[in-house]
Amino acid sequence: MRRKWLLLLAGLLVVVALSACGTKSQGDVTKELNKNLENLKSYKANAKMTLQMGTEPQTYDIEVWHKDPMYYRVDLKNAQKDQSQMILRNDEGVFVLTPALNKSFKFQSEWPKNSSQAYLYESLVNDIMNDKEATFQATKQHYIFETKTRYQNNQMLPTQEITLKKSDLSPVSVKVMDTDKNPLVTVEFTDVKFNAALDKKDFDMQKNMTGAQLEVPVMAEVESEEFSVKYPTDIHGINLIDQQEMKTEDGTRVILTYGGDKTFTLIQEKAVVMPASSLTAVNGEPVDLGFTIGALSNNTITWTHQGVDYMIASNDLSEEELVTIAQSVQGNSVK
Repeated sequence: MRRKWLLLLAGLLVVVALSACGTKSQGDVTKELNKNLENLKSYKANAKMTLQMGTEPQTYDIEVWHKDPMYYRVDLKNAQKDQSQMILRNDEGVFVLTPALNKSFKFQSEWPKNSSQAYLYESLVNDIMNDKEATFQATKQHYIFETKTRYQNNQMLPTQEITLKKSDLSPVSVKVMDTDKNPLVTVEFTDVKFNAALDKKDFDMQKNMTGAQLEVPVMAEVESEEFSVKYPTDIHGINLIDQQEMKTEDGTRVILTYGGDKTFTLIQEKAVVMPASSLTAVNGEPVDLGFTIGALSNNTITWTHQGVDYMIASNDLSEEELVTIAQSVQGNSVK
């Protein structure tokens, strides 16, 4: 009998020991993430973002700076196409800079609170904490969450897989997926430094515009040859019914009119390099199209990509549909 009790006690001790050193639960990790966020004063992160929305993958280098409470600097570069854009948030508002065109837009916006942001750590943590149906798994080195997203085009990109390091809960990768679980946006973090030394002046608009133009100089002029007209690909139940070209002082403006289940107009023309840095106030929200940052306002979405200005206007498309169609315009130049 004594031997039986000793064996039982030994078994209980093994169970206790295993549970003490076992993998943390989803609730444990979520609580740690919340604590991390509360104690986080700043961070710097570098990442590579790959988009699978067009015919060929597009890759962008991203540098993120954040200082508590609401200072942000997100620098996006496509090295192959010599493109650069920057999102800034400081005491004056939210700015989107396009250094090569000498352009900056100012928004009175709650960005980045109003949508998921795959390259912002606190956005990922909030998505994890706010999704009561998030799934969780642990590997030898990582914690992996699958959560809902809060994108404007949530129906197109409803879920994301977030991988974190076990050691410090820093982000490793994010896969933003379509309804079939295909990753359309992948962000791979190469370096994350928590509580990095940052000052308010690091988020000054003019300082960052000048600094960015040293890396990507202002274009002397946008290429004079005619641009290749692009057509949206994600337009189920909608057809191109008219295409017109107009001569302007700066070149050609193309107007595409679509009809069917919904109607909209797509206008595209060569972007103009401003002679001096210009600031335009926008009554709307900055929206991440993946390949560029656009401006979403009542019934319209505008953006600049590869030296071309685009605008979609519609009286019956939702904001989600405007974003989805805009994202698909970077596809093949086919009708």
